[in-house]
Amino acid sequence: MYAIVEVSGKQYKVEKGMKLYVDRLGEKDKAKLVLDKVLFVNDGKVISVGTPYVEGYVVKAEVIDPEFKDKKVIVFKYKNKTGYHKKQGHRQQYTILNIKDIAKADSKPVKEKVEVVAADVAPVVKKPAVKKTVKASAPVEKKPVKKTTAKKAE
Repeated sequence: MYAIVEVSGKQYKVEKGMKLYVDRLGEKDKAKLVLDKVLFVNDGKVISVGTPYVEGYVVKAEVIDPEFKDKKVIVFKYKNKTGYHKKQGHRQQYTILNIKDIAKADSKPVKEKVEVVAADVAPVVKKPAVKKTVKASAPVEKKPVKKTTAKKAE
């Protein structure tokens, strides 16, 4: 049995008992997670595809290492004949999850933490600007413009 879940905007294929490296979540060590954004489930007999999520399935996971760092990647920029050299390093931070179970949501009441994403919050709607009308005042008389020509230098 395997499933495809969405965690922090990325999709991962998970099976029971596997380790999953996801972008850092900010959870504590040994914390229990319930991933409810299941996109696809294959239990060997039935294949369920969500629109966008499969209702009734959750993936239960436990945090093994909340702050795992990947190997350092060196970014070196160089431009020929200008003396431009720039060296920069980057270490990606991950959270390691252990997938405990892929189960139907109604099998047990869930008391564990559910992941909340900012997309669940109602978006802020901006009102369009109101145009103000200005009352016309007395008409202004325009004076004729006097044209001048440039003198030639001798």
